[in-house]
Amino acid sequence: MNKTTNFEKIEKTARLKKNIQNVIVYTLLTFWGIVVLFPFYWMVLTSIKSYSAYSSEFIPKFFTLSPTLENYFDAFTAVPLAKYFLNTIIFTVSTTAIMLIVIIPAAFAFARLNFRGKNLVFTLFLALMMIPNELVIITNFTTITNWGLRNTFQGLILPSVVSVFYIYLLKENFAQIPDELYYAAKVDGTSDFKYLLRVMIPMSKPTIVTITILKVIECWNSYVWPRLITDDEAFFLVSNGIQEIRENGFGRENIPAMMAAVVVISVPLIILFLIFRNKIMEGVARGGTKG
Repeated sequence: MNKTTNFEKIEKTARLKKNIQNVIVYTLLTFWGIVVLFPFYWMVLTSIKSYSAYSSEFIPKFFTLSPTLENYFDAFTAVPLAKYFLNTIIFTVSTTAIMLIVIIPAAFAFARLNFRGKNLVFTLFLALMMIPNELVIITNFTTITNWGLRNTFQGLILPSVVSVFYIYLLKENFAQIPDELYYAAKVDGTSDFKYLLRVMIPMSKPTIVTITILKVIECWNSYVWPRLITDDEAFFLVSNGIQEIRENGFGRENIPAMMAAVVVISVPLIILFLIFRNKIMEGVARGGTKG
């Protein structure tokens, strides 16, 4: 009986400790979630407040009893935000598509093909990641300007079609595919290109989806390069549009409309992430684990 009682006491103590740990962990996670989500909540809340209601608040209120969508209409009429959206979609889709065409064969070559100097070339590729972005931007700006591609979609797209990090991530994923599949395909007379299309790409789909989504997010949020290479409003992206709203005085005076524009720009990425979040996590996990 004593042994049974002692065992029950130990079990109850262990269960109590685990419950306490869970309470602490979930409390901290809840607190951190509130901290992270609060700016977005405040942005949405401000966007549905009328200009007069927002201006009359000496002490900010964390709710509103009279929401309005007028700010969203104002955001699209103050500047050609719809045109900026179209430019951003063209830039994002084109850049992502060309990048995939470039990095998939490159990752396949480094992962599966044997050629002289492969390790040296790959090492030099990785070394490029050590170069500060500021230096790359200066070089790209000089090159695009000398080619006469300022204020063009070609000038926006070309510097973003290669990513050393994405090549590395996809190469590590390709390297996990057993060599036996490749040798068997070669015995059957399958070319490297067909093997890439029929075997490696389908098996690496989670990582490719992850890279695609991350590149879309990167392009959608791109600000420094588009701002540097374009001064023609016809080629402005949504990030430039936000700055344009601020600079023309409208955003400084009408903060709710400014917040409405930011919400409109942010929502597509949030929806995209929520839809493909599992694919992103799976792709990153597969790309970072070998064996």
